[in-house]
Parts: sequence; structure tokens; C-alpha cells
Amino acid sequence: MGIVEVSGLCKSYPAFQLKRVAFSLEGGQVTGFIGRNGAGKTTTIKAMLNLVHPDDGSVSCFGLPLRGNEIRIRQRLGYSTGTVSWYPRKTIREITEVTRSFYSNWDEEACRSYMTMFGLDERKRPMELSEGMKVKYNLLLALSHRAEVLILDEPTSGLDPFSRDELLELFGELKARGVTILFSTHITSDLERCADNIIYIHRGEIRAACSKAAFMQSNGKPGESLEEIFLRLEREARA
Repeated sequence: MGIVEVSGLCKSYPAFQLKRVAFSLEGGQVTGFIGRNGAGKTTTIKAMLNLVHPDDGSVSCFGLPLRGNEIRIRQRLGYSTGTVSWYPRKTIREITEVTRSFYSNWDEEACRSYMTMFGLDERKRPMELSEGMKVKYNLLLALSHRAEVLILDEPTSGLDPFSRDELLELFGELKARGVTILFSTHITSDLERCADNIIYIHRGEIRAACSKAAFMQSNGKPGESLEEIFLRLEREARA
């Protein structure tokens, strides 16, 4: 059993359906979640966290069903959407103080360390930050309560190459500490560098959920990169 188990998640909208999504996340591994815009990555992630209510299916974390244990589970889980869109006129210091109050395991030393690492100025407001700095601040909030599982939706979006490199190095350090990471991305070169596993979703259906090596072996042609495999699979599905 994985540290996170997703089983049969379904969600219907007028123009889109999430269809029996199922996969598991193993402890201390990095899993990349790939698919085109509109394929269902964000809907899946939000359904996993009960931010949208699935029509069917179940999620368990740390051996506990999410339903009925949401508060306990959220203490051990970090989530980042890639941007900060709340309290745009409050300072970073004020937002951090409010967020800290929700977590019994908040690590102030880690928070200070990430604040320095990411070059964030506590006196600034989210409305004054660049898109890249918003991403970094949202990650700081996710990382500062000793989360055992990180679920990140487009965490490298808006980051410059140097900042992306820093973040991928941080993923490696967190993985070495036993942290489990799921992150969606369109930047497949990031996955080639740091992912252990790949989940591939197409039009609301999981087409693959396996190790990166197995994904490339079963779907790739000689000499193809992960990006080339993904693009070819999408073209073939569209044909």
C-alpha cells in the first residue's frame, strides 16, 4: 500500500469528465503528473484534497481515509497551487503568521531558512511580487510545517531557470529525508531530472502510472526524450 492511495475518482462537469482515476504514491519518491491543459491534472489534485467534491471514488493518506480524517491528514500534507491569490494587500509576514496558527507542527526555523533561500521580503504584499516569487512563497508555506507528502500543481510555473534548478535540488533533498512529492508540470525536462515515477492523464483517464523507466521503455522509441514521448503520444491520441 502506498502512502497515498487514490481509487476510482470520478468528477463530471458539462464539458469534462474525470474517469475512475486510480494510482498510488510511494513514500520517499517523486512522481511527475503529466497531461495537456484540460486533461484533468488540477481536477484530480483538487479532488484528492476534497477541494472539489468527487462524484465517486476514495482517497486515503497514511493509511487513513480522507473522509472523516481531513484535519489530521492536512497536518501532515503540504499543498501548493503555484501562485498566491489570497490577501493580496496583507504583507507576507501577516499571511505567514495566520498560516502558522493552523499547524501544530509548524517549523519556524525551516520557515526562516526558506525565506532566505527564496529571497523573500516579509514586508512585501503578494500583489507586489512577481509570478515567480509568488510560486516561491506558496511553496514556503507548504514546506514549513514538516509535511510528509507534498502535492504541488505546476510548482515550477513562472520560475526562471536558476530558480527552477534550486527547486529541483530542494526536491532531491526532501526526497532524501523521506518526503513524498507529487507534482504536475508541463516542463518534462524537470521530470527527466528528478522524477522516480510518471502518471500520465489524457482526457480525464489515467493512461499510465508507473516508474519513469517503465514508462519510457513501454512508450518510447530509441533515443526519444520524455518530452518527445509525451508529444508523440498526444499526437497519436488526437489522430
